[in-house]
Amino acid sequence: MTIRVMLVDDQVLLRTGFRMVLAAQPDMEVVAEAGDGVEALQVLRSTAVDVVLMDVRMPKLDGVEATRRICAEPDAPKVLILTTFDLDEYAFSGLKAGASGFMLKDVPPGDLLAAIRAVHSGDAVVAPSTTRRLLDRFAPMLPSVGKEPQHKELERLTEREREVMVLVAQGLSNGEIAARLVLSEATVKTHVGRILTKLGLRDRVQVVVLAYETGLVRAGGHG
Repeated sequence: MTIRVMLVDDQVLLRTGFRMVLAAQPDMEVVAEAGDGVEALQVLRSTAVDVVLMDVRMPKLDGVEATRRICAEPDAPKVLILTTFDLDEYAFSGLKAGASGFMLKDVPPGDLLAAIRAVHSGDAVVAPSTTRRLLDRFAPMLPSVGKEPQHKELERLTEREREVMVLVAQGLSNGEIAARLVLSEATVKTHVGRILTKLGLRDRVQVVVLAYETGLVRAGGHG
């Protein structure tokens, strides 16, 4: 199955480089390109795309707002944010807007290809340690508005699901969570799936963001 990729970046040279790397892959095809967020939204109305590689700093409409609008659509493609800096407020905003992860622009080609495949399969591609650092830095800026409804959402979870959610937010993998709670990895995967369904979240990145926003996990510490 071919992964249909869209490149969104205002630098033509960068898009050309990415296109060459992706075109060499038997399971990937660049089906569309755009130079800014406005153009990206227009192209997506008429083109079927699985994964969008999204730059953040662009004219007309930046990548964060474009991501928010794309992810609000039904059957939206997955969005992978491309950023120049590891700890970037744009990356954090992109995750909150619905992106499935972010990568640095100078990432080795192999890592980029692995990230596209991971996002396409439904995984998040922010390393847990990076997610944690990102949130520890930006948690003080999280809006306190709307905390009550989010707390009420968490009431849908069982005690075990809350336990799993805290460990996901602390950056543990399914294997590590299984070892910590003395469960099978398959059981942990089931719990994570139920958490996503009950809370209406797309992936683990959004679980982490919500855990911080609701105070389930504290910045710099544990839940």
